[in-house]
Amino acid sequence: MRRRAVLAQAASETRLGLRRGESLVVTIGIPVGVLLFFGKVQTPSVQGDPLDFLVPGVLALAVMSSAMVSLGIATGFDRRFGVLKRLGSTPLTRGGLLAAKTLYVLAIEAIQLGVLLTVAAGLGWRPGGSVPLALLALLVGSVAFAGLGLLLAGTLRAEANLALANGLYLVLLFLGGMAYPLSRLPEAVQAVARLLPAAALAETVRGALADPIDVPVGSVIVLVVWAIVLPIVAARCFRWEE
Repeated sequence: MRRRAVLAQAASETRLGLRRGESLVVTIGIPVGVLLFFGKVQTPSVQGDPLDFLVPGVLALAVMSSAMVSLGIATGFDRRFGVLKRLGSTPLTRGGLLAAKTLYVLAIEAIQLGVLLTVAAGLGWRPGGSVPLALLALLVGSVAFAGLGLLLAGTLRAEANLALANGLYLVLLFLGGMAYPLSRLPEAVQAVARLLPAAALAETVRGALADPIDVPVGSVIVLVVWAIVLPIVAARCFRWEE
């Protein structure tokens, strides 16, 4: 019974997410736009096919879009309007609600990956390295960014959460090495960027899809630390009501 309730709530969350136009712009529109715009731009800092650099970065961007921005903003407004409180008192339970939201994020990411990989294939990209390893990195990144999104949603007022989530999205997009190499940033900014989850995820996925595989150990460590710390902090700080 509880499993059916979780699946039903996850399906409802997914339907609502796909109906929100602003959510679709962030989760699908922007990553696809970045891929199409930069896909054929050859830069001196990128050796070889620019798609080999760009596609892994856009996959990381898609995870950040869904797990942090879409989940975080939707949860923040559910909290504002008392939806979380009401659902938490139903047979679904609060744990079931969190499980449903996790399934919602994974469903959205599956749609994103399908769309982005189709577009990338149309542009001529072919994956190298290890696809399962890249998917594992994306899963760990999802945990990290979901933790960040829920931390913002559970501690800030809905409007502040909306503004900060979108602001962080832009900052991490520019500092994440997703559309252009981190090496083009000033050295001091590079040092900070490499400690952030966006750059760690992009570099890990890029290394996993390289031929031969070349995953930076430092990026993996940074990503795993964020994936552990952020959900724990979010769980401790989350407040179900404003």
